[in-house]
Amino acid sequence: MHGSRTTVVKQDFEALAEFRYRLRQFLRFSEEVTLRHGVTPLQYQLLLQLKGYPGRSHASIAELAERLQSKHHGVVALVTRCEELGLVRRKPSEQDLRQVEVHLTAAGERSVANLARLHGDELRQLAALLRGIGDFQTNAEA
Repeated sequence: MHGSRTTVVKQDFEALAEFRYRLRQFLRFSEEVTLRHGVTPLQYQLLLQLKGYPGRSHASIAELAERLQSKHHGVVALVTRCEELGLVRRKPSEQDLRQVEVHLTAAGERSVANLARLHGDELRQLAALLRGIGDFQTNAEA
């Protein structure tokens, strides 16, 4: 911090630890439920990013790489695996022929809708717990 030191107090560590614990519980739940429904957690994330992409129902590989915080070649391989499962399809972009759009198939739509519904209750519980953790507060020292 420019010109000042920030001291993190015990309550801050407790809040951070609780947040990380609850987040890990949610991620563990997500891992288990996706695998039980025949997709990997990363495949679910891809489907979710496609379904929730702002303003449209498809995304490019580069856009998906950004949203997944992954490398381009890794997302290409992930899309290929999802395509083999019948969850997504590639389509040349009508606006830019150099681009390929990734779209959900009907099976992908059903899968992501079902998994999102299953995540909903867990996410609401996490949100309520996080609201109860309190504010992260630091004591600034001169």
